[in-house]
Amino acid sequence: MTKLEQIERSIAALSTKELKAFAKWFEAFQADVWDKQIEADAKAGRLDGFAEKALAEVRAGNCRRL
Repeated sequence: MTKLEQIERSIAALSTKELKAFAKWFEAFQADVWDKQIEADAKAGRLDGFAEKALAEVRAGNCRRL
């Protein structure tokens, strides 16, 4: 049995209360992973092209104030 299969079985065996607690924890865990990835991408310059494109749109007057 793979590690993933073990995790799946463990999750399937949780009570409703435990499943809600796990879901809350996992959502926070995923958000933290996402934040770290975005931070790493920003530091590495992988988002620079997107930022430049957005700024060019603003400069060209293709945006409106919110």
